[in-house]
Amino acid sequence: MGNSFNADEMIARFRERALAVKKRNLPPVGGDERQMFIKQAEEDFRDFSMVSDATASWEDEGVLVLRIDLRPPSQ
Repeated sequence: MGNSFNADEMIARFRERALAVKKRNLPPVGGDERQMFIKQAEEDFRDFSMVSDATASWEDEGVLVLRIDLRPPSQ
């Protein structure tokens, strides 16, 4: 991917996706479908947020490494 790929820009796009999920309106569905939609939105937000918090680095001449610290914040 070399020069044409910018990991920081990718991480920023995931941050935008996480915000978009947070703002997503619920469709006019009820019951089980509503619960499935809510569950999917929660999973999308979690996944996008995790990647948006990543620190990117390049290793071994072409391996993109995303480092995500899952430890709880320091108190």
